[in-house]
Amino acid sequence: MRELDFNSVVEIITAFIREKVEEANAEGVVIGISGGIDSATTAYLAVKALGKEKVLGLIMPYYQNQDVEDARLVCSSLGIECREINIKPLVDSFVSQLGFQPDRRSLGNIMARTRMVLLYAHANEKNCLVLGTSNRSEFLTGYFTKWGDGASDYAPLINLYKTEVWEIAKLIGVPERIIEKKPTAGLWEGQTDEDELGISYRLLDEILWRLVDLLKDKKEIAEELGIPIERVEYVENLVKRSEHKRRLPLGPSF
Repeated sequence: MRELDFNSVVEIITAFIREKVEEANAEGVVIGISGGIDSATTAYLAVKALGKEKVLGLIMPYYQNQDVEDARLVCSSLGIECREINIKPLVDSFVSQLGFQPDRRSLGNIMARTRMVLLYAHANEKNCLVLGTSNRSEFLTGYFTKWGDGASDYAPLINLYKTEVWEIAKLIGVPERIIEKKPTAGLWEGQTDEDELGISYRLLDEILWRLVDLLKDKKEIAEELGIPIERVEYVENLVKRSEHKRRLPLGPSF
């Protein structure tokens, strides 16, 4: 992987957050706190940049599980204002009006988009910006819900790979139990990112860095990492098929 000075990265990100809040003449930021490492790291960076008084954390569970406790830990350890909203009644109400029973992936997308609506409602009410929590690994592979957790005003971690977010989290004091837990989007009980992606984040990041940043040949990447070329092609396919999620809607030219 690339070598970064993580102390400098923290300084760059916190300066970026301050600058964007000032440019927008906003009162602060709103962040969806899931109990995972990305939202925790974003919250810690936001507090470092703006102070705890200008950061609002929204905890928006569908399931009541350990993630909720971890999200509360993030908010309490930072001393930020925290609002907890159970989205199950909202999501179930949407589902009841569909006329069909969505599969678990579609239900997960409805959850993510419901959270987006709540984030922006609070941001509008408080004259705040919404900070997204997506990292580069998720962004490049399309591992996010379009117009859901992929929707935000700014995304401080968007150019950091997941393995780099872990390093930042350690540096800025994110609770160890959050750093050590298996990453999950909380879309259904027992769901984990790596199971759904079909690859570990550590291997994924090594491939993505070489494939996207260094533009290396697939065969060269496979040989360098000592893996079958099919693993590289699998990641390449994740990137290609999710291209539409990384841009605004396009139409024909006339």
